[in-house]
Amino acid sequence: MSLAAQPSRMYDRVLVPVDDREPSSVALTYALEVAAAYDATAHLLYVADTNKPSQVQYQGAVLDVLEQEGEEVLADASERATNAGVTVDDELVQGDPRHEIVAASEGADLVVMGTHGRSGIDGYLLGSVTEHVVRKTETPVVTVREKATWTYPHERVLVPFDGSPHARDALELATAVAADTGATLHLLGVVDEPTFGAFGSSTGDEDARELLDAAMADIDDVPVETVVESGAVPETIRTVATDAGADLIVMGTHGRQGVNERLLGSTTDRVLRSAPVPVLTVGSQTGD
Repeated sequence: MSLAAQPSRMYDRVLVPVDDREPSSVALTYALEVAAAYDATAHLLYVADTNKPSQVQYQGAVLDVLEQEGEEVLADASERATNAGVTVDDELVQGDPRHEIVAASEGADLVVMGTHGRSGIDGYLLGSVTEHVVRKTETPVVTVREKATWTYPHERVLVPFDGSPHARDALELATAVAADTGATLHLLGVVDEPTFGAFGSSTGDEDARELLDAAMADIDDVPVETVVESGAVPETIRTVATDAGADLIVMGTHGRQGVNERLLGSTTDRVLRSAPVPVLTVGSQTGD
């Protein structure tokens, strides 16, 4: 199947879950750049988490502090969108953030979420909400670490590739992104022990290069470079992203060895937690 570079209006509606934390602010910055480039609407969503106590008594009245906080967060985010020249709408809902964001994503072309990039209690957002959204939604999701940097429009897009259906779906999306932004695609093959993660290949350097060459031959009108490296997969992805000057990583949610595993907790989890640039994930449209 040829992956022709045909620039199109990829995004009409960008969903941005927001809260009062810095990762959300960084993600909003990225989302507004994308929305401005595509003349898309930014849909801001604040979820008042019903799993947390929120009602307090104040001067004889019952106030919901989470809803009050949400109104303030949405007002600030809406002002930023307006100042950026982006059409915006906002919504405050009550519920479980995981389920509400997935439900809202059905009407979006892209979801942009911030991550702390830490484990343990401080990594609750990534370990629970973001993981759930990335696993459950059919909409592509960009996760942006608090310390991530990028150039937009993107100039260099890194795609870890192992030939699996999810990796092929990621490559198709990455090709479309590159066509729209004028970026160069960097296809990465990692030769590694199977236990190291989803995108590793145990077939050796030569087979990995043949796989990348075959994938490159199917891409039309987008500059492509390939590289094969050996090492622990997540660390290799991060290192190559830095060395290549990539400003976006595009990954499938499973790789050749991860099809029957939970999405996060290995390769994708580690990359999302530590990537130096935004990471765009896409689930396979052909099933597991």
